[in-house]
Amino acid sequence: MTNVKKFHRRVLREKCLQILYAYEMQGEGLTLISEGILSDIVNVRDRDFVNQIVNRVVANTDQLDEFIKERVNNWEMDRIALIDKLLLRIGIAELLYFKDIPPKVSINEVIEIAKDYSTSKSGKFLNGILDAVLSDLKEKGILKKAGRGLVDQSLPRRSSNPEE
Repeated sequence: MTNVKKFHRRVLREKCLQILYAYEMQGEGLTLISEGILSDIVNVRDRDFVNQIVNRVVANTDQLDEFIKERVNNWEMDRIALIDKLLLRIGIAELLYFKDIPPKVSINEVIEIAKDYSTSKSGKFLNGILDAVLSDLKEKGILKKAGRGLVDQSLPRRSSNPEE
């Protein structure tokens, strides 16, 4: 059942990408675009999930792009493929604003979507950027994840030697 849920959420994230892509191309009509792309999604919670991600990305594009710019040394934002840029924004938005989604899930989902929608090298590129952002957020104490299994917590290993 877990795999079905992940697959289902991936479809919803793909809808986010489609909405953001159309919005980027048109520059207006976000509500109309969303309604059209989500016309086949009847579950209110699913629609809400998509709209929350899309709205966070649109409302915070400048901030999200700053996270990207900090990690692409000597590389202009214009040179990053639009699909990759949108996927990075989605991934970073999930890291920053969705405390109930484990960071590794956000990163893996973006990489999996890139396999279908972007180039063969996009997965590595996205993984590198998102891992760097995640490390930075953890280091700065900005990562706000709550609940079991949502943040990697390394525990020191216990020695197998009882004398230690």
